[in-house]
Amino acid sequence: MVLDEFYKLNCGVRIPKVALGTWQTPESAVSEVVAAAIDIGYRHIDTAIAYENERGVGKGIKRGLAETGMRRESLFVTTKIPAEVKTYKEAETCILESMERLDCDFIDLMLIHAPKPWCEMNTPDAPRYYAENLEVWRALEDANASGKIRAIGVSNFDVDDLKNIMDNGLVMPAVNQIRVHVGHVPAEVIEFCQQNGIVVEAYSPNANGRLMDVGPICDMAAKYGVSVPQLASRFCLQLGLLPLPKSTHVERVCQNSDLDFEIGIGDMAELLKIEEP
Repeated sequence: MVLDEFYKLNCGVRIPKVALGTWQTPESAVSEVVAAAIDIGYRHIDTAIAYENERGVGKGIKRGLAETGMRRESLFVTTKIPAEVKTYKEAETCILESMERLDCDFIDLMLIHAPKPWCEMNTPDAPRYYAENLEVWRALEDANASGKIRAIGVSNFDVDDLKNIMDNGLVMPAVNQIRVHVGHVPAEVIEFCQQNGIVVEAYSPNANGRLMDVGPICDMAAKYGVSVPQLASRFCLQLGLLPLPKSTHVERVCQNSDLDFEIGIGDMAELLKIEEP
């Protein structure tokens, strides 16, 4: 069962191959979704300070653990330092505050959410923030060394941003979480990460629902007897990535976890030809 499978990070930590994404899941609803996901079999929960739902995620984790009788060590919890945070001190504060909101003694994985503030991400002439990202990385390295965080990584980083961390940091990024879905497969970044032992996590594997409107994808999902979101996550898995399907509906969270099927080689090739929806 895919939910029971793991990748091994370059730091030696095992990370479940599928994560429950919680972006756009409001604080008022997220605890129920997280608790249900744990009961279904999810062992990896992804959140971020920017999602403004860490406290609810923490409550859902507590409830899920209590209802299943599992220990905290059985779960893998990821959160992220906001893209706008670019100093050591701010990052250090974020780490401690995330631990408090999640009500966790440790965080399994913490990422720099983006290399630039969000308002500058699509601005070609914006500063690269190389020095600032290294300051945030140093805070993550220190938290990793002290046991507060088991693994550290980045999100939305391109090759040059990754090289900056790799060339100047003490710890290699374990993960790069980026947008990947049928129609958007950033091959250069994926190949660079995989060549350097960095696990690529694929957020928005269903393109925020846009794949549901693409005829060839719907037809292929029907061919395999699965939903479009299931096909989308399986596509990512077969590229060697870690998908983060999300839903606020428990029944869909359950459906999204059923990924024990195989997309044929020819069909994978057809999916890779599809352009951005």
